[in-house]
Amino acid sequence: MSNVVITGANRGIGLALARRFAERGDSVVAVCREASDELQALNVRVEPGIEVTDAASLRELALRLADFDIDLLVNNAGVMRSTSFEGLEDQLDDFRLQFEVNSLAPLRVTRALAGRMGKGAKVAIVTSRMGSIADNDSGGHYGYRMSKAAVNMAGASLAVDLKSRGIAVGLLHPGYVRTGMTGHSGFCDPDEAAAGLVARIDELSPETSGGFRHANGETLPW
Repeated sequence: MSNVVITGANRGIGLALARRFAERGDSVVAVCREASDELQALNVRVEPGIEVTDAASLRELALRLADFDIDLLVNNAGVMRSTSFEGLEDQLDDFRLQFEVNSLAPLRVTRALAGRMGKGAKVAIVTSRMGSIADNDSGGHYGYRMSKAAVNMAGASLAVDLKSRGIAVGLLHPGYVRTGMTGHSGFCDPDEAAAGLVARIDELSPETSGGFRHANGETLPW
């Protein structure tokens, strides 16, 4: 049994991950701004009222988890806003929001909780292949793509910086998932994506730390 912390756990992929880890017997802390009925129905510890972009909120989370040794931290909270080249000047707030939530928050959450993680712990960052520069052949989605490319770099640096502490870091693309973020369009449901993500997290090791992988096991290009 592992102690697992998941951000953005009240819906979508985060909720599916919380359910899957709980069902296999892991001790799960589900972090969110506001708990959903679906999350409350799970056999997990819910920590609501946490804003991952706010320093005071992250200090509060660290205090709440002062008695919880973390084996796995899943930085799942994310946001997507429509941004374009043509609308750039009118969309700067949407750019900034995506960088705050998608790029900086995983780094800030990991920093806030690093003291609860020891040798053998893992950090998983739910990113996107839309952050791949080599894979971008359709353009557009500037804010989201840029924020995910940035968090990929953050994860690669974390893998280097946490190596001496025996903590492995994985950058994981869940697939194109039917969630509220995607307008419920996509190629797979949250439960299917969660199954793949859990499998990749289970495989994560010091030797594969810093890698960028699809939930289906494919290694993705940077």
